[in-house]
Amino acid sequence: MSVSGLKAELKFLASIFHKNHERFRIVSWKLDELHCQFLVPQPGCPHSPPPPLTLHCNITESYPSSSPIWFVDSDDPNLTSVLERIEDTKNNNSLRQQLKWLICELCRLYNLPKHLDVEMLDQPLPTGQDIEDLDHYEMKEEEPISGKKSEDEGIEKENLAILEKIRKTQRQDHLNGAVSGSVQASDRLMKELRDIYRSQSYKTGIYSVELINDSLYDWHVKLQKVDPDSPLHSDLQILKEKEGIEYILLNFSFKDNFPFDPPFVRVVLPVLSGGYVLGGGALCMELLTKQGWSSAYSIESVIMQINATLVKGKARVQFGANKNQYNLARAQQSYNSIVQIHEKNGWYTPPKEDG
Repeated sequence: MSVSGLKAELKFLASIFHKNHERFRIVSWKLDELHCQFLVPQPGCPHSPPPPLTLHCNITESYPSSSPIWFVDSDDPNLTSVLERIEDTKNNNSLRQQLKWLICELCRLYNLPKHLDVEMLDQPLPTGQDIEDLDHYEMKEEEPISGKKSEDEGIEKENLAILEKIRKTQRQDHLNGAVSGSVQASDRLMKELRDIYRSQSYKTGIYSVELINDSLYDWHVKLQKVDPDSPLHSDLQILKEKEGIEYILLNFSFKDNFPFDPPFVRVVLPVLSGGYVLGGGALCMELLTKQGWSSAYSIESVIMQINATLVKGKARVQFGANKNQYNLARAQQSYNSIVQIHEKNGWYTPPKEDG
């Protein structure tokens, strides 16, 4: 689709679901991204402002040949299930039809009547003078300076510098014809990184993130705070005294088809027993398999789920263990073996809701 064609479609959508719409609002848009809100009335409080449900949509350069990618700021399994099902409607990649389906499904989920405005999405796109009449719906696309400010709001200067360095590297790689990864995965990972830098869990030191060799596809994540009442917390205090290490180091590795496939996650150090940690440092969590993964999951929610699962599984630091037993090759072998077992016999422990 041409830039002008995509722009016309986005203007049309924003004209229907404007910032003051009672049910679904397109709060801002750019040619590669939509930020939306679905308003859910509070029971018994018809006159109070409803808490909005925030949704994001990434539009790839190959749209409409490839489908837009939807995700939501929520860990509610009912919501992620809705977004999983939108991936099954790829026979129609049109934003208009996906938006219609999504709004209808959300209304059904929250026992709300179907909003009549969704029928307007079946109308043909306006042309000529009709498009000019929609110019006041330009929104963020025509406000790159303020849009950039809003996008970076709440992010510390040193992290903004990291994001800018990544952008410059990607531009240079593109010019040199040495592009790594995919546009779709890179866009989503940049979005995930921005969200993490804005996150209170990140800012309060529950975890930290570092890109390995400045690669957007290879992360070191340090779990720096676990449940203070857990044996794992006590072990980490001892580890700090003995070795100066007070965190669990994880490696997140992403592929070109992220977010449709999960990252590969393994423990790098320290060596742990329990906590659903396998040989080589792989993790036995359905969430991290194709079977249990959803493109709607945020990386922060995955990090926090791993943190909780280690504690729930009674992970303990193995002091004096051979540190060389954790490596990528062995972790991948353990992961592949456990996935085959669970695909054959089903997932019993841990349950999906527990990771």
